[in-house]
Amino acid sequence: MEAISIIKFINSSLENYSMVESFHDKEQKILLKFVSNTDKDVFVLKNLPEVVKGALFSRYSRSAKTLRRLLLDEFIGNKDLNIEELATKTDQDLVVTEKAEEFYDRVLVGYGDDSVAELAGAHLALENVSIIATKMVEDARIGLSPLEKSTRYVYFDKKVDNKWLYYREPVLMNEFADIYTKTCDHSFETYTKLIPEISRYVSEKLEQGEMSDRAYKSTLRAKTCDLLRGLLPASTLTNMGFFGNGRSFEYLLTKMYASNLSEMRILAKESENELKTVIPSFVKRASGKYGVMMQDYLKKTHGRVREISPMAVSGECKRVSLIDYDKNAYDKVIVSSLYPYSNLSMEELEKYVEKMSDDEKKGIIEILPGKRENRRHKPGRGFERVYYTFDVCANFGCYRDLHRHRILSQQRQLLNTNIGYDMPWEITDAGFENEFRDSMETAKNAYDEIAKKYVEEAQYVVPLAYKLRWQITMNLREAYYFCELRSTMQGHRDYRLVAQDIYRKIKEVHPLLAEGMKFVDLNEYEFERLEAEKITDERIKEVEEKYGAKK
Repeated sequence: MEAISIIKFINSSLENYSMVESFHDKEQKILLKFVSNTDKDVFVLKNLPEVVKGALFSRYSRSAKTLRRLLLDEFIGNKDLNIEELATKTDQDLVVTEKAEEFYDRVLVGYGDDSVAELAGAHLALENVSIIATKMVEDARIGLSPLEKSTRYVYFDKKVDNKWLYYREPVLMNEFADIYTKTCDHSFETYTKLIPEISRYVSEKLEQGEMSDRAYKSTLRAKTCDLLRGLLPASTLTNMGFFGNGRSFEYLLTKMYASNLSEMRILAKESENELKTVIPSFVKRASGKYGVMMQDYLKKTHGRVREISPMAVSGECKRVSLIDYDKNAYDKVIVSSLYPYSNLSMEELEKYVEKMSDDEKKGIIEILPGKRENRRHKPGRGFERVYYTFDVCANFGCYRDLHRHRILSQQRQLLNTNIGYDMPWEITDAGFENEFRDSMETAKNAYDEIAKKYVEEAQYVVPLAYKLRWQITMNLREAYYFCELRSTMQGHRDYRLVAQDIYRKIKEVHPLLAEGMKFVDLNEYEFERLEAEKITDERIKEVEEKYGAKK
């Protein structure tokens, strides 16, 4: 950062934030009742019912529209919601932030408990941010619920001002602008060029039959997107929205300020400014005295640990390796499961279980999960006492999907091009292997050159098809949920394979505990979204029968 002049840094930063959608005067007047601004990429929602906020963000994750445009087109314009009535009310009739701030300041002073900051939250939207940035934001697991624009339902093939939509990282634009932009441009050009080709290839294999046009087109698009998403670079601009409480936002901002990446520090400042319009008392410490001290602590600690960590180029990449697990898992599960229903101490229960025969233990373990009729029937919390640690190596696109499991303890290595990439077999079958490989090799050459000086910033140029190593630690109860959910038919092939492997690894060491995982799907499917879209058709029909079809 020291090598970049202030002017160049500001200009480069502004370039990334110059794509804000414009609104005419009437739209701005309406929007400002419900969003904190209409001219920035970072803003918060206000004066909306919580259910509307949730529905809005849910719709947002599967739309190419900006959040404010969605709010105008599909929510404010929806007569059934009567949201427009709120826009006609005076400011006095709406929530007055200053009064709320005064109240919470008094509570904080009176009780001195940080947990008070969990009593209020905010919906924050981040638009035109890189995929790299979204992962760093989503690393903050507790107290935050994110939703991100999907690479499965939306094509990333648009330009603004004749420029592909990827983050133009200030450091790279200062020293590696030519190779960085050419490489990212090449990735987007290949991705966009192959959309009609792969879509045609998929359509030739997918028979519509009795499927509705909606279901057929949705299945076709999802499969096309799944096959091509690996071409997108990590610099790809995306949108995300999430809800969080004040305490979580404060710590998130502190971590963002401590990042080595300028994009994260810019987002931290923008986010803090916007959050202060709705929950000022809860986030003001992020950049205050103690926040700065925490930032310094995080920077120094991360720097020192990185200095002592061994580095070497390794080509080995086993999809799932079981690194550690509880050797006494059966006893632990039995003891912890019986404990809430017993009046014995934990120590007494352990001695009681130790005296059981293997057959007696087996009989109890068979009873513990209960009669599960679907994957939503979860075993009790006694299953949380047993843990497994896995070393996973899969493409970055797959990581993005699995990263959202917030109860997991996950740590990833820096994204790089050292351990190869995944190419869907359909790409080869369709005759576009050379185009795919050319894009991957072009990105690798750029990464190798940039990483010599800026290893963290070099991540931006790496496509999602490249493999990444990360650690997952989960308890047995979460393993039930994870393996059954992520192996379902409609899941992306890449993460289905990871979920299936994790299930198999658990079954190898604890077959009795794995027997309860009745809904792990070990089958393979050519069109993952097919049955899910048929079910969606049925649900649409049910809604239309209940409320009447849209005119």
